[in-house]
Amino acid sequence: MTGSRTKSRRIMISELFIVRHPFSVCLPADHMVTLRVRAEGKGILQYQWFTEDDEEVFAGNMEDLTIQAKKSQLYICRVSDNFCNCVFSDWVKVKVLDIDTSGLPIHWQGEPHIAVSPKPQTVRQGKKLTLHCAAFGIPTPHYQWYRNGQPLQDKTTGTLQIDNATAEHEGSYLCCISNILQETWTEPVDVDIVPTDQLPTSATTATDKVALLIGNLNYSHHPALMAPIMDVHQLANLLQQLGFRVVSLLDLTREEMLAAIEKFIQLLDRGVYGLFYYAGHGYEHAGRNYLVAVDAPQPYRPENCVCVQRVMRSMQEKQTALSVMLLDTCRKWYNQDCIPSGIMPLGPTGNTVYGYATCEDAEAFEVQDGGKSTGIFTKYLNAHILQTEKVTHVLERVSEDLGRDPLVTGKQQVEIKHTLKEPRSLADPVQTAGHTGELHLRDACWRQANKLPRKKRRMFVCGVEVEVSFSALFSNVLMAFATVKTKGPRTQDCTVTLSSIPPMEDIFSGPEDMDSLLFTKSENVDSTLRLCALQKLTESLVIKVDLHYTDMDSKLRQTESQQVDIGKPLVASCKLHRRNHTTPAKKKEGASAQSMGNITSSKPRLHQTQAGPFTRKAECAAKVAVTRGNEPEENDENELQDFTF
Repeated sequence: MTGSRTKSRRIMISELFIVRHPFSVCLPADHMVTLRVRAEGKGILQYQWFTEDDEEVFAGNMEDLTIQAKKSQLYICRVSDNFCNCVFSDWVKVKVLDIDTSGLPIHWQGEPHIAVSPKPQTVRQGKKLTLHCAAFGIPTPHYQWYRNGQPLQDKTTGTLQIDNATAEHEGSYLCCISNILQETWTEPVDVDIVPTDQLPTSATTATDKVALLIGNLNYSHHPALMAPIMDVHQLANLLQQLGFRVVSLLDLTREEMLAAIEKFIQLLDRGVYGLFYYAGHGYEHAGRNYLVAVDAPQPYRPENCVCVQRVMRSMQEKQTALSVMLLDTCRKWYNQDCIPSGIMPLGPTGNTVYGYATCEDAEAFEVQDGGKSTGIFTKYLNAHILQTEKVTHVLERVSEDLGRDPLVTGKQQVEIKHTLKEPRSLADPVQTAGHTGELHLRDACWRQANKLPRKKRRMFVCGVEVEVSFSALFSNVLMAFATVKTKGPRTQDCTVTLSSIPPMEDIFSGPEDMDSLLFTKSENVDSTLRLCALQKLTESLVIKVDLHYTDMDSKLRQTESQQVDIGKPLVASCKLHRRNHTTPAKKKEGASAQSMGNITSSKPRLHQTQAGPFTRKAECAAKVAVTRGNEPEENDENELQDFTF
């Protein structure tokens, strides 16, 4: 296609020429925009728009092309006449910024609208200075940076970068953003350049930041939940913006939860910020908080669940600089007549924070409105977590917002417990100096749980080429996409279907609104497959690609198949299932009989879809009479062995 365009420009004659070229635009996602080209020539002119992949745009055969901007894309228009003459417009870029649009006017006409403003900086001498600015505009805005009121030569993009900052780069910076409609300016920000030895010594830093997020929703013996999907998904994205290494997991059995926590603890070390988040059913017993695994029986006992205080103790043993526990779960008292288990506390270590969604003997609620659900605590947590304030101040803001929510007035209230001895924030920077060895080890462990399979291409006998690509929704949920890249010379009506060996159940099957809310199918993808519960994999995962097409000679529908072996992707490589084989038999009593090697589990319960707040309390049947002596309810020595890493 490129060669034909070059040739066409050489043979272009004066009777056919473009009088108005389209122009580039910068838009928020899903915004409608019209690209226009105007040409003059003899007779009736034909138009065809193309993308950068030389693909014809569907219904793009008019001089005006109206599209809904989904992703950044290049476009060009070919204009031809009935005399075998053609000419091409200029390339234009539709740039899509998937960022906050809350301030965008309802009847926006394309004037520059600043979506990202630069922020003040304090930079060491010799280090990189970077200021960011982004604006929507039709046409795409022009940027010009200024320092102390003077324009900076060649600083005409949305990002101003100076690789080796010196004292002369200190000053007040702002950016002028303009297009043919309007000119606007950012607020000035101060940039301070300081010698290394003059940096504030009181500033708190982390040697690394690691987070484990678990959301349980499809319970075998208890009411199903909906909100943990969105809660974990959104919080993971926000924590990544704060510089955390995040592992996010859905629907874990008790043994899988303990194995995931074990891997999480291995990533912690002196000076690291560790954050553990859980959304799902839970309860409180004798001052201990328990997280209910998806395989917990009915009724359950503490040995069927995970004790929060044991997790915190393990985090403290690693001498973390900050240990944060965020629990969006109920704290109703249960089995209070049992003898409480003992956990030997460590000496005062400080810098531990508990953020409870609710107070003692109270329930935590999630709001469900059709397919869109969220835990009320996590809703307000996500609204404030990016703030640079001390972590306890952030939780106080969450508590204040939740306290004003009429849906849970008198039912739920945030509780905060902490031993902070320094003003530490989740937004604190990571300072790796002197810790590079430990950092490389943690990086290798973290990458193991987040490694995506590479794109694969398969050529079929009929001449069709299909590309299979992947993306991670959670650390144990993988999306596979199939796209027809080349059509065969004698094929038509090509379709692709994907399946897996072994088969993996889709835990999101249920409300279509929830499905479309999280995972919108790309316009350019021919087939998708969601692969859940990767932590249960005991063998390599194979993607089966079935190509269906009509043979143009025989007019018959044909099918060809190929396979793509992707090994053990994401958290499957961590072998969380192996912990099952080393767990003492005594610990398995009372647990459900779900096989860890069986990928396809029982069908999840139907989710509730009506609007209103719903509790995250797992209702238990009548108490089972148990004759007990003075023996603790749990075998503490065995439990502590479980957390010896």
